[in-house]
Amino acid sequence: MVEPDEQKAERHKAKMAKRKAVQDAEVAGKTVEKGLLIVNTGPGKGKSTAAFGLALRMLGHGRRVGVVQFIKGAWHTGEKDALAVFGDRLVWHTMGEGFTWETQDLARDIAAAEAAWAKAAELMADPSFGLIILDELNIALRYDYLDLRRVVDALKERRPDLHVVVTGRNAKPALLEAADLVTEMTAAKHHFAAGVKAQAGIEF
Repeated sequence: MVEPDEQKAERHKAKMAKRKAVQDAEVAGKTVEKGLLIVNTGPGKGKSTAAFGLALRMLGHGRRVGVVQFIKGAWHTGEKDALAVFGDRLVWHTMGEGFTWETQDLARDIAAAEAAWAKAAELMADPSFGLIILDELNIALRYDYLDLRRVVDALKERRPDLHVVVTGRNAKPALLEAADLVTEMTAAKHHFAAGVKAQAGIEF
C-alpha cells in the first residue's frame, strides 16, 4: 500500500530531524583546530589534482599556498598557469627532473630531491603560508632519495597551524602513521589501458 503524500512527508521530516540532531551533536563535539598533515596516495588518478583543489580553497580564504614538485618537471601543467593569477599568494617550485626512468641517473635524482626538500623546509618555515603541497614526495621517499625519518620528523615538527599535503603512490607506513588524513585513490578503470594518451586539461 502506498502511503499518502502527507504521511510520507511527515515520516521523512521526523527521520531527518533525528538525523540532524545526531549530526549537530557530532559536529559540536569537534573542537580541535590544527594544521593537518594530509596524504593522497594509491594507484588511482587524482592525487595531485585533489591537492590543487585544496590550494584553490585555501587561496579563496585569502591564505598563501606553496607548491614544491619533487619528481615532475618535464611537463608544463595547466593548473600552474591557472593558479598563477593569484600572484605572490601562490609560490610554485618545479624541482624534479622527470621520473627516474627518464633521468636514469641516481645521483641527479637524489640531488634534485634534496634541493626540493630544502625548498620545502624553507616554505614550511615561512609563517605567511597556510598550505604547502609536496607533490610526488612519496615517490622520492619510495626510491630512498631522501631519508624517511628526517622527512617525517620535520613534518611532525612543523608549526601547529600549517597544513601540508603530500602526494604520490606507495606512501611509506611511517608517513601514513604520522598523517592526520589519508586518502587512497583506487584504480577501478583507466583510459590509458584503452590506448588513450595523456591529454591537456586531463593529465597536465
